[in-house]
Amino acid sequence: MFLVGWDKQEIQIQPKGYSMFGYGMWSHRATEKRTALFARAFSIREDDSTQPILLCCLDFGCITHAMRSGVVSVLSEKLGHRFNEQKLVMLATHTHSGPGGCAFEALYNIPTPGFVPEHLQAVIDAVVSSLLNALKSEQSTELHYQTCQFTDQTPVGWNRSLQAYNRNPDVMKRTETETHLAINRTMQLIGFYRKNQNPSNTSNEKQLSAFISLFGVHATCLGNTLKAHDGDNKGYASAFSEKSLIENGVVNPVTIFAQATAGDVSPHFHGPKQDAIRNKIKGEKEYLYAQQNGRYQSELALKTLLSQKLTQPTLERDQHSHGSQLKGRVDGVLSYVDLSQIDVPAGFANGTHGAKTSDACQGASFMAGTPVDGKGTAKPIVKMMCLLSQLVRKKRLSNSSAPDYAYYQALYRSQAPKDIVIENTPKLTLGKALDLPPSFIDPLVAEMNRQVRAGAIAQSLLLPSVMPLQLIQIGQLALICCPGEITTTAGNRLIATVSQQLLQHSNTLGNLNTASLESETLAFSKVALLSYCNDYMGYITTHEEYQQQAYEGGHTLFGQWTHGAIQFKFQHLAEQLNLAPTQREYDQVTRPTQVPQQELERRTNHGNLKTAVR
Repeated sequence: MFLVGWDKQEIQIQPKGYSMFGYGMWSHRATEKRTALFARAFSIREDDSTQPILLCCLDFGCITHAMRSGVVSVLSEKLGHRFNEQKLVMLATHTHSGPGGCAFEALYNIPTPGFVPEHLQAVIDAVVSSLLNALKSEQSTELHYQTCQFTDQTPVGWNRSLQAYNRNPDVMKRTETETHLAINRTMQLIGFYRKNQNPSNTSNEKQLSAFISLFGVHATCLGNTLKAHDGDNKGYASAFSEKSLIENGVVNPVTIFAQATAGDVSPHFHGPKQDAIRNKIKGEKEYLYAQQNGRYQSELALKTLLSQKLTQPTLERDQHSHGSQLKGRVDGVLSYVDLSQIDVPAGFANGTHGAKTSDACQGASFMAGTPVDGKGTAKPIVKMMCLLSQLVRKKRLSNSSAPDYAYYQALYRSQAPKDIVIENTPKLTLGKALDLPPSFIDPLVAEMNRQVRAGAIAQSLLLPSVMPLQLIQIGQLALICCPGEITTTAGNRLIATVSQQLLQHSNTLGNLNTASLESETLAFSKVALLSYCNDYMGYITTHEEYQQQAYEGGHTLFGQWTHGAIQFKFQHLAEQLNLAPTQREYDQVTRPTQVPQQELERRTNHGNLKTAVR
């Protein structure tokens, strides 16, 4: 048994014409609200004396450091020693129809236009309120972990980057008619069961009262021409599930449909005639399509979890239903890591010695967008970007005696074969300063120029480099909390890395034949992955996928060894989670650079909003 509470609060942001986050388009602006956007929260602890796991999922495109640091500041003040930042998990459903403007880093909020402090404050208020209410509502609750599978015929997701996927030596190669099989079709579930709340029920039967679902599929059922805030497929899945539980007599149910390996997974068909099929889903049909995708997820989760009627004892039933009750301790480790400065061991770099990550860079393929989900810059312009990028590279590497030659040699070694367009630290676009002419061609360029000239990006980073990596323990279950959009195969390999590290320690304890409480509570048997957690680092592809330089590779910011760096750092965290808290040694000091307040104020752009929505 655990003490568990939950709650949800609407994020009070009114659509006033600001650009939504996800597609990065100047024209994708919210002027109405289709569905409410929520912060859904859980508090999970062993008993009254322990600090809880606090988990909150937002109907948002991503979490930013601005959001997380704001929440940490408020909870530290309100809860004092009862709050542990290491055990706070913030994650997003990745709806592309949610508000933008909530990042301290400049690039992602340029379309908004600029930083929107009232959006950020509304997020912080909703998260804090939902978490505090969850803490107040704690009751004795059983947690059960189960997995289930979408049938091959359920049209819930397709791999949108098949050529990159097929480069991986550890996958079954798929054809363009099998893109629905080139994804993880397994849903992982944490069910929360309490004594039936009906006063007339005198049995010991426990009732499904809340749950968390983990399944990776982009929340892009709704395209970039719509004008309303909306929770997309994940939001609808939660709404359908909560309605069903209410009809079953549950009071104030909360259901979270979180993302897992969603990086290369689309909710739209990818294969022969994909554009023609997508073009038939426009306007109101897009909302119906999002609802149907959410319904697939909701129905599978409810069917799996409601089939398990819990009475005491429960273990035999669990074995029969392929689920298991979670027991033991709750714990968490979190470390901020500068992903631009990592020496990647050869074991995580395909045997390559001297592999390193580099400063964050975005490539031309990122500018091109994705097929079906969100096409970007026109192909002729992308080709011109590639050509200019290659000319810049050739010039930089032509003079070995230049003072910056060693830097650029390392940068291109790390980022190859990416055609670099945007460089983070020097703030360059195609080798030139950000203040680019002619700004009248593209309003995004015009807004970037405005911010540059206003001194709004002088010290601020364009993109974040320091990222929080986190592991959470709930009994025998370990949750990998990943800040990126991780592809199917990259996620599978990361889970394998963490599993091997955790389970190796558990097996060692078992071989010692010890019956100590410590060995029981440290034993892991399950590892799952959550994505879009605690901040946003763009994409994480495998090294093989990166070579394809599809959209996902172009947005893998730290180069071709990004995934190896992530594996290496999460392996170290898994090693620490296996140790007693007093024995752990890992970086708890590094934090993102503070953004000057005056730059945020200069980036705030209410004046240009009127121009944007005309």
